[in-house]
Amino acid sequence: MAESKTKKRSQPAFKQVTVMIFITLFQMLSSACVLYRDEQMSFTLVCVFAGYIVVEWLYMMIGTLATGTDYFELEAMAFFLCGIGITVCASFNENYAVKQFAAVLMGIAVYLVLQVMLKNIDLCQKVRLPVAVISIVILVANLFLAGTTNGTLNWIDFGLFSIQPSEFVKIAFIFVGAVTLEYLISNTSLTKYIIFSVACIGLLFLMQDFGTALIFFFTFILIAFMRSGDVRTLALIITAALLGALLIIYFKPYVANRFQAYRHVWQYADTTGYQQVRTLVYIASGGLLGLGIGEGMLRNVYAASTDLVFGVVCEEMGLIVGLCVLACFVGFALFAVRSVRQSGSSFYAIAACAAAGMLLFQLSLNVFGITDILPLTGVTLPFVSRGGSSMICSWGLLAYIRTAGLQFNPPEPIASVPISNPAGKRAVRMSNGDIPIAKKAVSRQTRGTSAVTRAKNGKVKK
Repeated sequence: MAESKTKKRSQPAFKQVTVMIFITLFQMLSSACVLYRDEQMSFTLVCVFAGYIVVEWLYMMIGTLATGTDYFELEAMAFFLCGIGITVCASFNENYAVKQFAAVLMGIAVYLVLQVMLKNIDLCQKVRLPVAVISIVILVANLFLAGTTNGTLNWIDFGLFSIQPSEFVKIAFIFVGAVTLEYLISNTSLTKYIIFSVACIGLLFLMQDFGTALIFFFTFILIAFMRSGDVRTLALIITAALLGALLIIYFKPYVANRFQAYRHVWQYADTTGYQQVRTLVYIASGGLLGLGIGEGMLRNVYAASTDLVFGVVCEEMGLIVGLCVLACFVGFALFAVRSVRQSGSSFYAIAACAAAGMLLFQLSLNVFGITDILPLTGVTLPFVSRGGSSMICSWGLLAYIRTAGLQFNPPEPIASVPISNPAGKRAVRMSNGDIPIAKKAVSRQTRGTSAVTRAKNGKVKK
């Protein structure tokens, strides 16, 4: 009885069915607002919304049967965010909704495959170098194959669809860093990871994707600090990075022009501050409950379904829903912190915290950028913004957090085994009252030393 009560206390309180019912009701209400906007209901959108709800419940039920637990709060938050993203896409275009739903399915598949792979640390160590090489090759190929979109070389167009390779490299970046520092036994290993990080960030700068480069740099600092804890080294790295940024601005002035409206958007309301000004105005006009899905004005501004999607959510669904979106990302971070305490390896701890940190930092760049608290960098809002590459990457990062928290129960206590008791001698007990297990390989000299030590500490009973 006592053991079962201990297990229940060690597990978080989470009512899966209750939470999923509330999420489903919210999604049904949101989908109804989209479906009844037009005179003729779209059969395609009906299939998308119904299919997504079915996928959610199937995942939860099959997961409960397969694992024997019902602790899927991480997935519940992700499903809530993805549902909002699909709803926003459907309010723009039904083709957007179909592609977003397909991206969610692919993201879940990546999420499950990564969980299986991450359980085998030896396998991760073997594929670390190939993953690093492939990541560099992908970014190099991106420089030659990608077309210029909004001043950056980060999209490769295949006709029917396009991909953003840097999103997939985010998953590899954390993977290589966590595995490398898990097996860090020399400065050579750390040097290799630093070279890999510099190569990735440098290539992103050549692609002029400064927002993603900043995310990579923040993640590198987080991973390095978790493993070393050396503040001086990190301060030196940050200083060198700032000097490099100043050199880039000096030799390429057009980079600085992108940030000239920062903190002065009202002075550039019709030029470089156009998006931020409209976002601030329309978020305020939405109030707590919103104007209604599809009734907002921010959707008419460029990049409304991608970079400005948080503003669209606040204007049309209300500030309350917007705060719920932010709360989900805080939940990811709290889940990662709790999981780290129970992870059996530094690999899982580093990967989980790095993934949660990357998600939070990208969220900050997106939300604070469109509200002029930070410079506008053009990064997406994970799980919500339209885009298949971003969606798949978001689920992949979530796999690191989930893998670190798979085990909620503490390890079972080792049963005490009494040692042989010679005649006339009492058994020596440990400080907690258990009788130690006999060790065959302990020499007489070692046993004598241990006995003396215990006698000095007053732990040998006569």
